[in-house]
Amino acid sequence: MAMTWKAMRNALDTDDLLERVGLERRTPAGDIMTGLGLFAVGVLVGAGLGLMFAPKRGDEIRSALNEAWRNRGRRSPDFQQDLGVEGGVPPSTASGH
Repeated sequence: MAMTWKAMRNALDTDDLLERVGLERRTPAGDIMTGLGLFAVGVLVGAGLGLMFAPKRGDEIRSALNEAWRNRGRRSPDFQQDLGVEGGVPPSTASGH
């Protein structure tokens, strides 16, 4: 007796068929967790390599960053003057657009 494709598909268990072919079911949640795990490992490896190959010691880098952060507001008026902006309002154009 010959089986139709529909009868054969109903007779076979999906997981059993996938196992025979060498595959398995995957859930999207599993893929997300795998991706997050790989991302976390990459962050840790990158941070470690950054610390190993940093051109300066940590306290020197932190002090340079703090100084740059403190001086950011002092340069702002110079930038505004170079752009021709006074009081945060850009200059109007001659054509009125």
